[in-house]
Amino acid sequence: MILNFLADSLATTPTPSGDEQLYSSLFMFAMIFVVFYFLIIRPQSKKYKQHSAMITSIKRNDTVVTAGGIVGKVNKVSDNGDLHVEIAKGVEVTVRAQTILEVTNHKGKAPTNDNSK
Repeated sequence: MILNFLADSLATTPTPSGDEQLYSSLFMFAMIFVVFYFLIIRPQSKKYKQHSAMITSIKRNDTVVTAGGIVGKVNKVSDNGDLHVEIAKGVEVTVRAQTILEVTNHKGKAPTNDNSK
């Protein structure tokens, strides 16, 4: 009896036309794009901008942590994106600025990031 009711209701349900199916598919595609934008694209873009701002604010005597985990003091900032970092007394290495993960000022405090506004 239930099967007959379901079969009758399916038989009397009008099928959507080609235009309705097209609009429905486009709407679903747009919604998936919106979800990807807010969950993946926008946060990655925001993180990239914060990292770029941090890199451009590096100055002499800042303490930095590289992607490899090396901690050192910046001795010189080159125009071509290189940093001369002293990792031990008398040992200076040149690293790309983009490989810096964290910057602290010469007092050992991390710069404040006031995002509460």
